[in-house]
Amino acid sequence: MPLSGTMLAAAAFAEQSAAIDLGVSRAPQSLSRQMQLGNGTGAGKADKVFSDRRTIAASANDDLDLAGVLLDAFGATITFARVKGLFIAAAAANTNNLIVGAAATNPWAALLGATGTLTVRPGGFVAVGTGQTDATGYTVTPSTGDMLRVTNGGAGSSVTYDIHIIGASA
Repeated sequence: MPLSGTMLAAAAFAEQSAAIDLGVSRAPQSLSRQMQLGNGTGAGKADKVFSDRRTIAASANDDLDLAGVLLDAFGATITFARVKGLFIAAAAANTNNLIVGAAATNPWAALLGATGTLTVRPGGFVAVGTGQTDATGYTVTPSTGDMLRVTNGGAGSSVTYDIHIIGASA
C-alpha cells in the first residue's frame, strides 16, 4: 500500500520585548522544520506507518517491537528497517511522565543509545525526523536492536500516549 502526503513538522516561536523611550522594541524569533516524504524506501521516502493511542499501567512499560510485531491501520504486520520520523505525545491528563528508551533486551539504540532515555512530561511531546535527504534514517536491527520502550515514569496511575512512527521497509 503506497503512502502519500507523509509529513513531520515542528515549529517554535517566541517574541521578546522591552520598553524603550518612544515605544516598544520587539525581537521575534522562530524556528520551523518540516519533512515531506514520498512513497518508497530511499532518501526522502517512507513506506511504513504505525500510529496508535496506547495506555500503560502504573509502574509498567510498553515495549514496541519495530520489526515484525506492530500492525498498520489495515492489520498488516510492519517490519521497519529504518525509522525516518517518530512523534510521541503524552496525554495532558497524565499524572506521571513517560520515559522513552532503554529497553531491557534488544534495545533500539539508533536514537538514544542502548541506555539513554528521554522524559516526556504530561501534555508534552517529542518529534524526531531524519530529514528529506537522508536515506539511512534510524536503523532497526531485527532480533537484536528493535525494541522501543515507553515506560510509565511513576506509580499510582496509568498514562496514555499517542505515537506515530514513519519509516521504510528497506
